Amino acid sequence: MKLLNVRLLVSDFDACFRFYRDVVQLKPTWGAEGEDYADFDADRDVGLALFAKEVMSTTVGTLSLPESREAQDRLALIFQVDNVDTTLVGLRARGANIVVDAENHPEWGIRTAYLRDPDGNLIEINSPIPHEEWTEELKAEGEKYS
Repeated sequence: MKLLNVRLLVSDFDACFRFYRDVVQLKPTWGAEGEDYADFDADRDVGLALFAKEVMSTTVGTLSLPESREAQDRLALIFQVDNVDTTLVGLRARGANIVVDAENHPEWGIRTAYLRDPDGNLIEINSPIPHEEWTEELKAEGEKYS
């Protein structure tokens, strides 16, 4: 079995389409604004797709259920970038909703920042920090998998 893509079921398809195309700057490979499905080239083996939530709800028989409720996030899209700070400058300039500014996580070995798409989906951008900055616990854990 191979993971083909991550499909976000979105309420505002057009706003999300523009966000991933114009703000995140992923290239659409199928679909367009005004439709209800789109694929994006995420520059990796796994792609990103958008699908109008009401179409999927109709298909799987959940249209009559409540659409959402306040809760902790159930998913996050993770994008690795060359430089978190440089990427944030561009994302801000293109109107991204940054919810947590850039910070190092020596316990994870990465620098991260968080934003949300127009449907509220959580997105992490990250880049590695130098191995010397990792916590001793992370270095030890990393040695197990080397």
